[in-house]
Amino acid sequence: MNKLPFNIDLNEIEILKELNTANHHIGELKGVLRILPNSGIVLSLINLSESKDSSAIENIITTYDEIFKEIVSKTPIGGKPKEVINYKHAIDHGLLIMRQKGYISTNILVDIQNVIEPNKGGIRKLPGTVIINDKTNEVVHTPPQNETEIRELMHNLELFINQNNDYDPLIQMALIHFQFESIHPFYDGNGRTGRILNILYLVLKEKLSEPILYLSKYIIENKSQYYDLLKKCNDDILNIKDFVVYILKGISETSKHTINLILRINQSIELTNEMLKKRLPDIYRYEIVEHLFSYMYTKNEFFRENLNISRATATKYLKLLEKEGFIVSEQLGKEVIYKNVQLLNLVKE
Repeated sequence: MNKLPFNIDLNEIEILKELNTANHHIGELKGVLRILPNSGIVLSLINLSESKDSSAIENIITTYDEIFKEIVSKTPIGGKPKEVINYKHAIDHGLLIMRQKGYISTNILVDIQNVIEPNKGGIRKLPGTVIINDKTNEVVHTPPQNETEIRELMHNLELFINQNNDYDPLIQMALIHFQFESIHPFYDGNGRTGRILNILYLVLKEKLSEPILYLSKYIIENKSQYYDLLKKCNDDILNIKDFVVYILKGISETSKHTINLILRINQSIELTNEMLKKRLPDIYRYEIVEHLFSYMYTKNEFFRENLNISRATATKYLKLLEKEGFIVSEQLGKEVIYKNVQLLNLVKE
C-alpha cells in the first residue's frame, strides 16, 4: 500500500471548484448550529440518525421505533438496535477523548472500535480480511494482512492526521478516509470507525464546532460508486482525485440536508412551545418542550426525574400532553412509553 502523503498534485480545477462549494455549505452548517437555542437537542437527534444510517451501510438494519424502545425499556433485548446505540456511544466517547488530548491517535481509534464492537477490539493479527461489495460480492480490496505492516501504516496515518497540512482539511479528510478504509485495521467495525474518524477530524481542524456532519446517508445513496472508487484508487493511486471529488460532493450534499433538518426540527420545537403555552398554560414549562424533543420516546420515570416532579404529577402531565396530541402512549411490556410522533416523523423523512 502507498503511504501518506501521496505524491499527487490535487490542486486541479475540478477539485478546487468542489472544495469551494463544500466549504461554503459546511460554513453555512456551522453558522446555523451556532444560532440555535437548542443545539444540544439537535445534535443528539442527528447523532442518532447517523448511528442508524452508518450501521445500515454494514447491513445492520433497524428502525427508530426499535432503537428508542431499546433505550427506554427496562428489559432491552439487544441485537441490532443495541449495535446502533453502541455506535452513538462511540461518537460521544471518541469526541470526549479527542478534545481531552487534542489529537487523534491509533489508540483512540482502537477505543472507538471497541465501543462499537465490544470484545472485538484491537489491531488485526490474523490474515483473511477482505473488503467486499455486498451487492455484487466482488472483492473490492485486499488490505494488508500482516500485523506489523498494519501498525506501520496506522502510524503513518496518525502522523498525517496530526501533522500534515498540505491541503484544506476537507481534502485531507477524504485522503484520511480512503487510507483508513484501505488499511482496514480491525476485524469488524472498520466502516463505522472510519466514519467517526471523519467527523472527529473536522472538529479537530475546527471546520465544525460540534459533530454534526455525517456522510453515511450520502454513502448509502451512492454505495456502488463508493466501492468502485475504493477499488480504482487501490488499483492506481492516481484515481484518488476522483475519490476526493466524491467526498467533497458528499460534504456539500450532506451539509445542505443537515441544515434543512436542523431548521425543521427547530421550527417544530418553536411551534410545540407556542401550542403548549396556549393549550396547557397551567402546566407550561419550557423544560417540558425540551424533554419531549430530547428523548423522542419517554416514560414516567424519565419525565419526573428530568423535571424534578413527583410520580403523580408526571402522570397527570403526561395524560394532559397525550390528550392534547403532543405525545402518543404505547404499552411496552409492563411499561407505558410516550412518543413524540411529530419529531419521529421529521427524523424518518
